[in-house]
Amino acid sequence: MASPTVRAEGAAERTLPKNLIDRLASHIASDGADTATIPCPFTGEALATVPLSSADDVRKAYERAREAQAAWARLPVSERVKPFLRLADVLVDRRAEILDVIQLETGKARRHAMEEFLDVTLCSLYYARRAARLLKPRRRQGMVPGLTRVQELRHPKGVVALIAPWNYPFALGASDIAPALMAGNAVIHKPDTQTCLSSLWVLDLLIELGLPRGVWQVVVGEPSEIGDPLVENADYVSFTGSTRGGKAIAEKVAPRLVAYSLELGGKNPMIVMPDADVERTARGAVRACFTNAGQLCISIERMYVHEDVYDRFVPRFVELVKGMRLGTGLDFKAEMGSLTYERQLEAVTRHVDQAVEEGATVLAGGKARPDIGPLFYEPTVLADVNGDMDLCANETFGPVVALYKYRDEDEVVARANDTPYGLNASVWTRNPARGRRLAARIQAGTVNINDGYGAAYASYDSPMGGMKQSGVGRRHGSEGLLKFTEVQTVASQHLMDLEPPGGIGYDRFADVMATGIKLMKKLRIK
Repeated sequence: MASPTVRAEGAAERTLPKNLIDRLASHIASDGADTATIPCPFTGEALATVPLSSADDVRKAYERAREAQAAWARLPVSERVKPFLRLADVLVDRRAEILDVIQLETGKARRHAMEEFLDVTLCSLYYARRAARLLKPRRRQGMVPGLTRVQELRHPKGVVALIAPWNYPFALGASDIAPALMAGNAVIHKPDTQTCLSSLWVLDLLIELGLPRGVWQVVVGEPSEIGDPLVENADYVSFTGSTRGGKAIAEKVAPRLVAYSLELGGKNPMIVMPDADVERTARGAVRACFTNAGQLCISIERMYVHEDVYDRFVPRFVELVKGMRLGTGLDFKAEMGSLTYERQLEAVTRHVDQAVEEGATVLAGGKARPDIGPLFYEPTVLADVNGDMDLCANETFGPVVALYKYRDEDEVVARANDTPYGLNASVWTRNPARGRRLAARIQAGTVNINDGYGAAYASYDSPMGGMKQSGVGRRHGSEGLLKFTEVQTVASQHLMDLEPPGGIGYDRFADVMATGIKLMKKLRIK
């Protein structure tokens, strides 16, 4: 079994100041009866203790949120966006502080924590600049031009339940909450307990910047305790997490006909075409597969390499993977950090061990690294993976990628689409036009050409989400804000009613209307 020469970079000794933890914990909706201790994934030692929310705490949070939302929604959009316009500058000035928080609660490398910082900063600024235009009343064409006036209005849903995952807690909390708040909603936000500090940090900052207390409230606890009241009281549910969790939420809200958006799992393919730049593609593949130790719903877990380039690409990719720096330092030296949960380490180990037992070949990695930290696992590259192995079709959500050789485009498209998931894909080629043609055939909500995931995800003007069992609805773009609204059409009729005027009979009126249709078509009025 091949083993990479992975180099560990300095241990993290830092902790978070107690006064900071106490201030952040004060924003949790809780009576304080129960608490949870958050361990640092780098070391396993306690990082913080936070209060847990009870079911009754959640219900009371909704009561406060409804009261706060009514006043918040009455404000002009230009007022609602002000805290978020101020946020960008302050985030830049205080980025070292939030990067420390993200790293210490998730275990990720600082360069990957930086992606979260960029996402919150740029996404919230995108919506702050555009919310007023997206939400303003719009004139729509009426039935009878000049006689029917139509307006489209946008109203907030009310109180949104937003359930954020542990892998990107800062980005997938704040960057989704920002448009929901700008649309005039209040939010009851449930982050994962392990990674709640970064969300509390930005909430604390926004309150300092003018966000009214009560419009964004945080509840912390296990789904078995607070999940039902969280979902049952919501006017809209936004969830990012597993496909299994998304299906459970859809079933829960269906009887009330409450709308929802779900970004779920993926088993994302990367296609290396025969004309790909080997060096650029190999370096891009490292980032595509091992960002945040593979704990990224849009990271690459299946790589299809054309037979003409396979023997040149694979050795270079494996060489780069074996040279990756793993570490716990609060600096930018480490190329990959830790897994976040023990259960994730167990899942990755189980997938790899089973694949190897059944004939897969380890080209790099393949084992845990407790010498670096309790939850570290080497970046792993496997070949000879087949359909009998759990790793082949099921999401691993860790630093593992399987390599496959292919012969032609029809074959690779079929293999890329042979999955119940459809979240993200990646195509590498020197010919972007050819790459776009191939991308259009892949059943995935986003497809990146000559990039793993960031080009599409960070294009905030374009919607992002999954096909098939990878989700329902979209974040980003106009849809990322308008999904948090109820649309209303208001139409007024002028001068004449929609019935025969005066003494004209219905037969004559029908002839006039029919002739009018032809005339409007000819004049391109309709």
